[in-house]
Amino acid sequence: MSSWLLFSLTSVSSTSATSTASGGLPTGTSTAFLDTVAKAAGKLYFGTATDNPELTDTAYTTILDQVAYFGQITPENSMKWDATEPEQGVFTFTEAQQIVSLAKSNGQIMRGHNCVWYNQLPSWVADGTFTEAELTEIIQTHCSTLVDAWDIINEPFNDDGTWRSDVFFNTLGESFVTIALEAAAAADPNAKLYINDYNIEFEGVKATAMMELVQSLKAAGTPIDGIGFESHFIVGEVPTDIQAIMEAFVSLGVEVAVTELDIRMTLPETDALLAQQKADYQTVISACNAVPGCVGVTIWDFTDEFSWIPGTFAGQGAACPWDDNLVKKPAYDGIIAGFA
Repeated sequence: MSSWLLFSLTSVSSTSATSTASGGLPTGTSTAFLDTVAKAAGKLYFGTATDNPELTDTAYTTILDQVAYFGQITPENSMKWDATEPEQGVFTFTEAQQIVSLAKSNGQIMRGHNCVWYNQLPSWVADGTFTEAELTEIIQTHCSTLVDAWDIINEPFNDDGTWRSDVFFNTLGESFVTIALEAAAAADPNAKLYINDYNIEFEGVKATAMMELVQSLKAAGTPIDGIGFESHFIVGEVPTDIQAIMEAFVSLGVEVAVTELDIRMTLPETDALLAQQKADYQTVISACNAVPGCVGVTIWDFTDEFSWIPGTFAGQGAACPWDDNLVKKPAYDGIIAGFA
């Protein structure tokens, strides 16, 4: 089984939504395709997250299904623990399989998300009282059942560089990381195994903690292939040292990927905010483009219509390269320019 669920690629004709942006705001003008441009720059993919409820929207799927736009997709929720193992030992993959099947039919890379995370756990895990041996077996069973190409460990650190307090760390200490990675590697020796987190895209204690974890895993011979930069940024606040941090991780012997990119703003949108967002997207993409060990970029859904941002950050949004009418924004042009 391929490490990235690589299916044979098929050519897809160029089509896009024809709605106009509201309020006279500027739109994107590039006619280039994101994945095509990323591959021409030497990357493995440009991709997007998606979620099952969105797949009934035909205007949305018309764009999503075009491999020239998106050579890779990530299921936003349907592969998380609460969705796949709601009861111990009872696995359900109906929604996950829908997205796997979509990727296969489109010829897109499928990137799994996620195996071990402190959030979106079923209550039997989150509130369970386990011995070390019991939880070890639970992690091994879960990760070995799901793995193919995965964010195996998701968000293990607090922003101050300490370990998150959750059922995994509180029961097993740091060893839960090794347990999950080794179980995933045993299930599929060809899988790409990632640790994924946010606020590691700039110099600081959290990035340092992640680098130290990579070094310790490498020294112990624990399988670890990559680090995912979530990259949920704010307009005008993209880290200026993101390329240097990517290079620092790559120097440790892992690849990196931008795994959940969006760049939010305080609403309402303005010409100036959209111009800055375009520049910010270009900054992130340019950083990945300049680092051979940065293998690809995934945006956390491509349209504001289905972005998670407004539901989490009150008064903020407009974080994606397409607006909520499926019209390309200037941010789209920033992505294309970043791969130049």
